[in-house]
Order: sequence, then C-alpha cells, then structure tokens
Amino acid sequence: MRQRVGLIGVGLLVTAAVEIVLLVFVAHQIGVGLTVLLVLAGALLGSWLLQREGVRAWRALRRATSDGRPVGPEVSDGLVGLLSALLLVVPGFVTDVVGLALLVPPVRRGARVVVRRSVERRFSSAVAGDLFGPRQVRVKVRRGTPADGALDQDAPIEGEIIDS
Repeated sequence: MRQRVGLIGVGLLVTAAVEIVLLVFVAHQIGVGLTVLLVLAGALLGSWLLQREGVRAWRALRRATSDGRPVGPEVSDGLVGLLSALLLVVPGFVTDVVGLALLVPPVRRGARVVVRRSVERRFSSAVAGDLFGPRQVRVKVRRGTPADGALDQDAPIEGEIIDS
C-alpha cells in the first residue's frame, strides 16, 4: 500500500513537471496571452462538463436503481465522465488531452472496462455481482479426445462463479 502511494506521488510530480515544461514551451511559441486563454478555456469546459456529467451520472444511477438493474455500469460510466471533467479542470495541456480522450466513445468504453475489472479484482464476486450483474467469462471447452483431432474452442457458458 505504501509503495502504491509513493508511485502515485511520483506520477503526480512527473505530470506537474511535464505540464509546466509544456506550458512554457507553448507560451514561447504562441504567446503568454493565448496560452492563458487556452488554459482558461480548458478549465471552463471542464467545469461545465463536471456539472453535466455529475447530473447525468446521478440520473442514470437513480434510473438503474428504480428499474432494479445493477448500478455498476452507470457508476463506472459516471466515474469515467467525472474523471474526464476533472482532468480538463486541471490547468495544463497533457491533462486536457487525456480528459478529452476520455470523452471519445471507444476510449470511454475501454476506461469503463478498466474500472469494472478493477472493482472485480478488489471485491468479492458477490459484491461485484451485485454491482455489475452476473459475470460473463469465456472458457476453453475440449470437445472429443485429442486422438479425434478435436480442437479447443472458446464457448460462452452460462453459470455462476462461486468463491472458494
């Protein structure tokens, strides 16, 4: 745990250093005034997006709970949207690019998958199942015997994962 906190701290310091170097470089290229306007535009976009994503996530969460569906997909989508907005609020171009990338649907879907897998690793199957519904897994199914020349195939199998 302590090592993870240290890595996060180092990552934040490296990100801050890169942001400062990039801001100075851009200011030299296009001027200080335009650089400040770009940073302010990113912060304004991020603050607007923060409100929009927060309201959207809250509505989706309430809709899922009232429909009796698992809330995990809505929570993970809301977390990705809020992270995108927070990255846009932070002054700097690198965080703005990452924040904007998280708004692109394929990237956002990938980030949701990362959030879901992270939750599934950290919590029991029962908790993850309550949040996201039944897990879907792929298993190798051997049909026949090796002497028959049978191949392993991926096949969806419905079932229940039980912690042992």
